[in-house]
Amino acid sequence: MTHVNTVLGPVAPEMLGYVAIHEHIGYGMPGSELDTTFWKDPLVRYEETVPKLQKFASYGGRTFVDATGICNGRDIDYYKSLSAKTGVHIVACTGFVGGNTALPFFVDATVDYLYRQFMHEITVGIGGTGAKAGIIKVGVSRGGRMTELDKRIYRAAARAAVHTGVPIFTHLAIDPKPAVEIFHDEGLSLDRVLFGHVDDGINHGNTPDEWIVSQGGILGFDTFGYETQLPNPPFWARDRNDRLGHFMRWVNQDVDAVLASADANCSALGWPGQEGHTINYIFEDLIPDMKAEGASDETVERIFVTNPAKFLTLTV
Repeated sequence: MTHVNTVLGPVAPEMLGYVAIHEHIGYGMPGSELDTTFWKDPLVRYEETVPKLQKFASYGGRTFVDATGICNGRDIDYYKSLSAKTGVHIVACTGFVGGNTALPFFVDATVDYLYRQFMHEITVGIGGTGAKAGIIKVGVSRGGRMTELDKRIYRAAARAAVHTGVPIFTHLAIDPKPAVEIFHDEGLSLDRVLFGHVDDGINHGNTPDEWIVSQGGILGFDTFGYETQLPNPPFWARDRNDRLGHFMRWVNQDVDAVLASADANCSALGWPGQEGHTINYIFEDLIPDMKAEGASDETVERIFVTNPAKFLTLTV
């Protein structure tokens, strides 16, 4: 049976509805849980997060893909409670945001060790939760070039993706050629890879989006809402119209080459992002902006319903 892994069990692709393909229930760098600036009582986090997911559901949002990797605040039992409360499917990931976010325990991990870690979380479950990961996170470390640990993570992820059928999404799409070489070496079709943050304000100029698509990859326009027009924007913010124009050029050129999201933090765990920014930017701002630029209802559905479901469906 074709399905998507969610924290509450397998779900048929046609039940996913509108999908936010790259979001965070709560994200922080390793150790942020010890910083009293960001420490919150679990009930406070719950009270911050539930209304956002409920509003997402009221707009028609049905599936939330959590991009919070190992060591960055992933909390599967918490995700399960949120999903049960709000009715929103939550897809959890295995993998790492980047080698620089991995705790020292993993720094010298071999490809085989990482592969077995990812396989266990996809096929058996994450920790003792019984919830299976539905996607693998990989990423480029700070500095914009893949480290040796990054490369081992990418190779292990590609191997696990081939053997399980789950897709991969990346943190950043700069320096993609070593990544593509690894994916090819492991026999992974690039239509199973979402190259993320192609639209962010720091790296979009160094991201070879045309080349990525020519290789068969998918572009993740997933930092919508981080805008230079807002007060105190983060360092990765970008002019709203510039980002939208970049996105719409691709929508008009090849709608099946893009997916979109807001990369919002439901409750900050050490990565504050943009005050007031939520997953609901997708419905409140992005989709209206797309329609103002001439996107049809069919186009919107392709980007947020049809194509994400196809991408998330296990292929083996």
